Amino acid sequence: MKKYKMTTETPENVLIPPKVETRLGTLEFFDGVPTAESARKVWDQLDFQRAVECMILTTPAASLSGFRRGIREHGPDNETAIIWEDRLDSKGLLLTGNTTVVYLFMWLDTKNGPVVLEAPPNILGIIDDFWFHYVTDIGNAGPDKGKGGKYVLVPPDYEVSLLDKFEAALEGAHICESNTYGNWFVIRGFPVEGDSAAVVKTSRTTSRSTLWPKPRAPSQFSIPTSPTNTSTPFMPRTSPSSKR
Repeated sequence: MKKYKMTTETPENVLIPPKVETRLGTLEFFDGVPTAESARKVWDQLDFQRAVECMILTTPAASLSGFRRGIREHGPDNETAIIWEDRLDSKGLLLTGNTTVVYLFMWLDTKNGPVVLEAPPNILGIIDDFWFHYVTDIGNAGPDKGKGGKYVLVPPDYEVSLLDKFEAALEGAHICESNTYGNWFVIRGFPVEGDSAAVVKTSRTTSRSTLWPKPRAPSQFSIPTSPTNTSTPFMPRTSPSSKR
């Protein structure tokens, strides 16, 4: 090959060979350009990878759709919580459940305005938004430090200053802002020496909720006992919207 004054050698490691063996099979190139068949293989693989990524990224919301569906079997949002009085066993179809605590689940919907919760003492509670993203801790790891307290969950883009007119009723309350209207509230109560009765009693008598703005105190919500084989958090066949 004739060489000119400005001829520059192309490093071997940047050249595209005519054939490349991959997990997709053999990819063929001409002058560095993939053949039509090789391009199709690569595009098919990209479509598959993006579908898998979409599935992974939406799994948290799909799982909470299962929780919401199970809770709604016992009553409406904001007014119903379900409790496992005898703790979980192998029949409970929960993805991360354990057998050492008493669980209480509730679905919170803020489409009509903020929701106020009164949490019992000595619990490990949390609120997650519809994408399973953290909103706040409640109880031992929360701002009430295990003493029990009042929490106000506000919807997306809500003007928190609107709560000022309820300052007296909400004195000492902890304001929590969520990015979605639907939220999952879970309490883990700790039995003493294996006795769950006291935990169940405390949860039933001191857990309360209400919708705001309403100038009244939070009322006790319904807490039916959940059989261990209900409230399955498995994915539905359709995906939820981003702010449901």
